[in-house]
Amino acid sequence: MRDATEKLAGMVADGGVAVLTGAGISTESGIPDYRGPDGAEVRRAPMTFQTFTGDAAARRRYWARSHIGWRTIARAVPNAGHRAVAELQRRGLLTGVITQNVDGLHQAAGASGVIELHGNLDRVVCLGCGDTTGRDDHDQRLRMANPVFDAQVLAVNPDGDVDLPDEAVDRFRVVDCLSCGDGTLKPDVVFFGETVPRPRVDASFATVHDARLLLVLGSSLTVMSGRRFVLRAAKLGIPVAIVNRGSTRGDDYATLTVDAPLGAVLPEIVRMMR
Repeated sequence: MRDATEKLAGMVADGGVAVLTGAGISTESGIPDYRGPDGAEVRRAPMTFQTFTGDAAARRRYWARSHIGWRTIARAVPNAGHRAVAELQRRGLLTGVITQNVDGLHQAAGASGVIELHGNLDRVVCLGCGDTTGRDDHDQRLRMANPVFDAQVLAVNPDGDVDLPDEAVDRFRVVDCLSCGDGTLKPDVVFFGETVPRPRVDASFATVHDARLLLVLGSSLTVMSGRRFVLRAAKLGIPVAIVNRGSTRGDDYATLTVDAPLGAVLPEIVRMMR
């Protein structure tokens, strides 16, 4: 791993790096990924937009599980990988940071101008009137509506959704939008089956176009939401480097792949450039 890390450090040191991160960079902060060795997807598929909007019972189940799961996301703190990305940006080596994550840990570590492809769990949006509120405020409303609600968490997903016993979910009460009175509330994140807003996609492509290197961190690149940027970089002749635990669907396009923990590799890269 040492040789690969040294080679990667040399590539990053030249600057012009676009960073694309996935759930794997947050696992060391206690947030599981979907497809890694301990990934949540092997336990239960995530909520889809179609199910959330079309099934009131499914929405109740989601909010009950997310109400508990938000505690895991809210108390998570940036790890060494997040801090290393922020340091690389501070040194002027990055053209930008694109993340598929919804946990806000890049910003908490000090990164700025982060493009959140899939939104952020710390916001709640009304699907009726479009009003947006903070997740902490929404959490307080749910606590007031469910003063005795508590349940044993069986598993946690990267989107803050958790597995709970059915009997716990059935007694949970949801709340409606305060602005319009009856609008359906949803975390301001892109669910599976939902389209990423075009401005975010365009900004991400622009970040890649301006780059000399695309550095992928902690993403299996299984879904096109992230893999398209690897494909675009390859088409433009921009080298791609990938650091991830396990293989990815972008490996065939990569100049360099490193299979190692991000919390070990990224701080070492920073140290090598001092």
